[in-house]
Amino acid sequence: MSKVLVSYFSASGVTRGVAQRIATAIDGDIFEIEPVEKYTDEDLNWMSKQSRSSIEMNESIKPDIASKVSNLDEYDTICLGFPIWWYKEPTIIDKFLEENDMTGKNIYVFVTSGSSSIDSTYESLNNNFPDLNFVSGKRFNGKETEEDYKNWVR
Repeated sequence: MSKVLVSYFSASGVTRGVAQRIATAIDGDIFEIEPVEKYTDEDLNWMSKQSRSSIEMNESIKPDIASKVSNLDEYDTICLGFPIWWYKEPTIIDKFLEENDMTGKNIYVFVTSGSSSIDSTYESLNNNFPDLNFVSGKRFNGKETEEDYKNWVR
């Protein structure tokens, strides 16, 4: 297996847990995509049209990322994880993909969601980044086994 980077954004910690289990299962390195300005509970209130996350998603505002992957060229495979927001990827993921050259890399997308399917998210990524190689996408619920994670990336 090629060298793998598990890169993820987690607003509440759920995606972080899945990312850590994937990294352990496949012996991958891990990188957290963190916004410069951390999200508060109020920021994440999707029921409020005035919450930060609602405004970012409705107006396509892409928050600044706190740090960069310094050695991205070492990886052939990227596992990219995030929670589904408004049936697609959070805008910080778009910013991450714009700021990092993923050309020629195999990108496996993993998402967390209480009820949303990955289908519209995967479609959004393919439409927004048609030159990238999104190999596979999967929604996880945190109840998977180590073997489930290995099989997905294989």
